[in-house]
Amino acid sequence: MLIRYKKAHEKIAMGLLSFMPNEKDIKKLQQSIKDYEEMDSLQLFLWKEEDIIGLLGIEWVNENEVELKDISVNPSHRHQGIGKQMVEALREMLSDEICIKGNEYTGTFFERCHLEENIK
Repeated sequence: MLIRYKKAHEKIAMGLLSFMPNEKDIKKLQQSIKDYEEMDSLQLFLWKEEDIIGLLGIEWVNENEVELKDISVNPSHRHQGIGKQMVEALREMLSDEICIKGNEYTGTFFERCHLEENIK
């Protein structure tokens, strides 16, 4: 289940976000979490099964388009389709009018999971 990030989840979110290739430096990681908390254009979601095992971050480009900024799954839960489930859950949360696009870090994920036909 996709849930919205809350400050109480900060350490879990930072751990998951640290798996992103652009988030290796602790100061950069702390700034990213702060940006998700403070900037209206950014939203962070967590994937919860029994525990929180995934993270998905989006940036609103405009009212009809979001960029999948970050996506991460705990390494012990990878290759089980969880990333794809997170994007599909996001798709269900958003209006059909909204286009989801990848960026330089998440674009290959879209291709590998064949999500481009499901995302406008």
